[in-house]
Amino acid sequence: MDINILIEKLILNKYKYLRNDISYLTKGDNQYHSILTGLALGDRRTNSAFRRVNIEFDDGIEIVDDLCGLKVLKLEKSLQSFSKLENKYVVSEKLLFTAPFVRFWFAFISPIFKGVRDGEYEEFYKSFNNRKTEFIAFMFEELSHELLKISFQDDNIIKIGRYWDDNREIEILAKTKSGKIIAGVCKYTNAKIKKSELTKLKKICEDAKIDVDIFMIFSKKGFSSELKSLKGESLKLFTVRNFNFS
Repeated sequence: MDINILIEKLILNKYKYLRNDISYLTKGDNQYHSILTGLALGDRRTNSAFRRVNIEFDDGIEIVDDLCGLKVLKLEKSLQSFSKLENKYVVSEKLLFTAPFVRFWFAFISPIFKGVRDGEYEEFYKSFNNRKTEFIAFMFEELSHELLKISFQDDNIIKIGRYWDDNREIEILAKTKSGKIIAGVCKYTNAKIKKSELTKLKKICEDAKIDVDIFMIFSKKGFSSELKSLKGESLKLFTVRNFNFS
């Protein structure tokens, strides 16, 4: 079934009921809702979210702490311990929604709730269609983390997350029980991924001074023949078909 039909049937038409559930999660506080919208639409950094909704840092952090206590958000730290860079500095933490639906709500429903409440969905569809790919791309990244965990049953993943600093970011970084380091990238695009993405990922890891044993690339639409020819023990390639566990 078309995703827009499902959204309208299961979410938009049931706005009043779902709003009550969301309000229960967030104490119905408008400032909480503003920060959650800032996080849902931004880069997940606290400072960016506070600037987006014009909330002072101290006030915002107090709200974020409460939202973490309410299990609406959770903190994520950069895996800087994987890096051998000298003079490392502490980078700001990011925030994750504990439930993807709550992120969806504050990205697309909460900012325009009056129209949805009144049964006028045009503004919702305009916003959703403009940002749908960006929104789903992060979900694809999250699912890729989960797929990675179950793909190493003979050498279990003992730590997984992301790396970022002021100059670079690695979407997947993990360590296995035997000590192997894995770095990965996720591409939710309608084009096949080329060798240049692997080259770029290797360069980022080199600049971050992270010694990687296995590179992994997750792609919505597959890979070029050149990239597939490099597949082996040190390069694993996954497409959406790998997410089908039935």
